[in-house]
Amino acid sequence: MQIILMEKISNLGLLGDIVNVKSGYARNFLIPQGKAKRATEQAVAEFELKRAELEMNQAASLATANAVAEKLDGLLLQITQKTGSDGKLFGSVTNSNIAEALVEQGFTIEKSMIRMPHGALKQVGDYTLNIALHSDVSAHITVSVLGETTL
Repeated sequence: MQIILMEKISNLGLLGDIVNVKSGYARNFLIPQGKAKRATEQAVAEFELKRAELEMNQAASLATANAVAEKLDGLLLQITQKTGSDGKLFGSVTNSNIAEALVEQGFTIEKSMIRMPHGALKQVGDYTLNIALHSDVSAHITVSVLGETTL
């Protein structure tokens, strides 16, 4: 299915690009999220009229993401979980736990923005994680998982 991108999408294309994607990806994700439209003649003409406005919105969201990245970069976040005597956590620290801790610190971060390459954190220690704020902007934070032993 041919679509026109309404914003930059990683590994797919830039704003205004007409690309071919699988129809399920377009119908179930890109079009409902407002990230793309079907590439009809009418949609392309409509896009060209709105192109300047869309580019301005994209530049504003990029500037906002850069500002948040400056504040987030190098942040040390401490999360306390119950542990056994061997330092292994009861349960794990997931991206939703980290997102909640960041919201408590005053950041508006969704759990889908947090990249955990090795999955949930299951041991006490320090972990460096990546926060994808925009398709071009990311910040690195350190999550320190502290143990709280139970008797």
